[in-house]
Amino acid sequence: MKDCKQFTGDFDTLKAEFPTLWRKVSSGADLVYLDSAATSQKPDCVLQAMDEYYRLSNANIHRGIHTLAEEATAAYENARKRIAAFIGAASSKEVVFTRNATEAINLIAYSWGRKNLNAGDIVVLSEMEHHANLVPWQILAEERDIRLEFIPVTAEGLLDMESYQEILALEPKLVSFTHMSNVLGTINPAKEIISQAKAAGAVTLLDAAQSLPHFPVDVADLDADFLAFSGHKMCGPTGVGVLYGREALLRDMPPFLGGGDMIRKVYLRSFVSNELPYKFEAGTGAIAEVIGLGAAVDFLSGIGMDNVDAHGREITQYAMQVLDELPWLHILGPGADKRGGVVAFTLDGVHPHDVAQILDWDGVAVRAGHHCAMPLHERFSVPATTRASFYIYNSHNDVDVLVESLRKVKKMLG
Repeated sequence: MKDCKQFTGDFDTLKAEFPTLWRKVSSGADLVYLDSAATSQKPDCVLQAMDEYYRLSNANIHRGIHTLAEEATAAYENARKRIAAFIGAASSKEVVFTRNATEAINLIAYSWGRKNLNAGDIVVLSEMEHHANLVPWQILAEERDIRLEFIPVTAEGLLDMESYQEILALEPKLVSFTHMSNVLGTINPAKEIISQAKAAGAVTLLDAAQSLPHFPVDVADLDADFLAFSGHKMCGPTGVGVLYGREALLRDMPPFLGGGDMIRKVYLRSFVSNELPYKFEAGTGAIAEVIGLGAAVDFLSGIGMDNVDAHGREITQYAMQVLDELPWLHILGPGADKRGGVVAFTLDGVHPHDVAQILDWDGVAVRAGHHCAMPLHERFSVPATTRASFYIYNSHNDVDVLVESLRKVKKMLG
């Protein structure tokens, strides 16, 4: 397998590791990729790790005793151990592979929620949640008559912590919230929110899909009960995500899906569940994708998450500074010191979809729409926004190209 190149400390050299970033778009313009909040690009070493599995060790895992099966199983489980270490889990048993963060949150709602929540029980969410952390609880609320309470979002784009205290006085059973908003970029005080929730007797679930790719996240330090993230936003492949769960809680939860690999024994009329984490991994897993995610973790670890964080903050600060100079552009959310690498904005008199389409002609890839956060957009009385999001392979020059292209949009349509 190709090892990821050693990081030299120069982020400008990282772009060479991502083959997609060197292409041109249909207009002939060079690609400027500013949509990493939707999905990040993948470095060569991640792509080759997956390719090597398919070319040399393609076999199913946990079942065969031949050479290929043993190689595939070893690669899969070694990736689990590295991912567990990356997030600070006490054991690889606490790392459950899912398809994405959405499935991980659904797993908690269907398994932990259906066992532990009853009519009248309260689940606390926030107004800035992605649909993935809204809809599963809405489904459960309709089914079980549980009550949903929401931490309000202030005009600045921060969680209203005073209102949170009032909600905690209602003695909720679960507090589930995003670590970093995919629209506002707001980095929420996760450790404080979790500590206060636990003092009120609640279990906690942290949606780390946006945060974990950008700065160090340690589940032990945060004292989180559950945490969910997706591989494809952190240089890994699509189709694989992770649910971290405290071992004692996972042991007490019923299986999410039934079938192969999640069983220890099956009778005609009953079954015995497998041990952790396999109890929650029914059927053939995303083997190549897990191996790719393991390589992505190695890649990010080689850079150092503190370095990733520092670079992201510097690029975001520069972007906020130059975008603020455009009087007809309006940014949602807090200042650069309170946000990650996401900037969502509106342009006077121009629909976000038109913005994105013209930017694409200049090679600038951004996201336009409600970003799977419709209630949050309603909170700010806008139907949609244009979103630029930054990652390790972005530079000041990428931001400059964005700004010049936005000037062109305004001149054409404003």
